[in-house]
Amino acid sequence: MQMSESVNVLGEPLETCGNDPVTGFYRDGCCNTGPDDLGFHTVCAVVTEDFLAFSQNQGNDLSTPRPEYGFPGLKPGDAWCLCAARWQEAFEAGMAPRVRLRSTHQATLEMCELADLKRHAVDLS
Repeated sequence: MQMSESVNVLGEPLETCGNDPVTGFYRDGCCNTGPDDLGFHTVCAVVTEDFLAFSQNQGNDLSTPRPEYGFPGLKPGDAWCLCAARWQEAFEAGMAPRVRLRSTHQATLEMCELADLKRHAVDLS
């Protein structure tokens, strides 16, 4: 999927989520999705220590480096394309990380409410 074809939750062109570390299901820095992305890695989250601990407690360790997969491990402040269902789970538990709406793919809206995402936005003035 080309970035020019991708739209964010605001109906605008999808912006880059993060390149340090490089994120995205396709490792293109964007939260693009496609038929092979079964986890919908579409939410551009800015992770926090609390969220990383929550995620690890849920069985998804995002902090530990996994060099065999080219994964450096995340630290607080990193932007990462998170599974929409994982963000929703964290939201319902009161542990949702902040979100970059302009970098969050519109497919997220199949699992998450825009109003909830907006309440956690870092890029709305």
